[in-house]
Amino acid sequence: MNGPRPSDHAWWLVSRASGLVALTLITLSVTIGLAMAARLGRQSSRARLAGLHEQIALSALVAIAVHGVTLLGDPWLHPGLRGIAVPFALGYRSLYTGLGIIAGYLAALLGLSFYVRGRIGRRAWRRMHRLMVVAYGLGLVHAVGAGTDSSTPAVRTAMLLSAAPIGLLLAYRLATARRRATPRVSPAVRG
Repeated sequence: MNGPRPSDHAWWLVSRASGLVALTLITLSVTIGLAMAARLGRQSSRARLAGLHEQIALSALVAIAVHGVTLLGDPWLHPGLRGIAVPFALGYRSLYTGLGIIAGYLAALLGLSFYVRGRIGRRAWRRMHRLMVVAYGLGLVHAVGAGTDSSTPAVRTAMLLSAAPIGLLLAYRLATARRRATPRVSPAVRG
C-alpha cells in the first residue's frame, strides 16, 4: 500500500465522524424541540415526540463527548486536555475550536437541565432551554470553520442546509409567540 493508511489516522477519523454525527443529532434535536414548542403535530404524538427528543439530545451529548475525547489520541493535533476543555486554548483554528467547546458545554448544560427543571422551575427552565438554538449555531460555526470536511462542497452544503428547518421553525415560533403576546382588541372597543 503506497498511500496513507486509515489506521494511522484512526483517532482523527473517529473524532471527525463523531463530530458529524453530533451535528446531525443536535440538528434533529433542536428541530424536534422547536416543532414541539410551536405545538406542531397532533397532541396524541407529543409524548412520543418528547421521548424521541430526549433520546436524540442525549445521543448528541455522547457524540459530542466522543468527538472531543478522541482528539486526545490524534498524533498530529496533540490537543491535550486543556486543548479540548478550555475554549480558545487550542492552537488549531482557535476561534472555531473555542466556539465548538463553548457549544459543547452549552449543549450539555441546557440538555441536562431537563433533569433539574423541577428544582429550577418550569418557566426558568424553558427560558434557559431556548438558548439551545445558540448552542446549535455555535456548533454549526465550529463545524464549518474547523471541520476538515467542511471544505468538501457536499458536506459544507449539508451543514449549511441543516440550518434551514431550524431557521424556519424559529421564525414560525417567534411569529406565533408575538401573536399570542399581542392583546386582541374587540371590534366594539375599536369604535
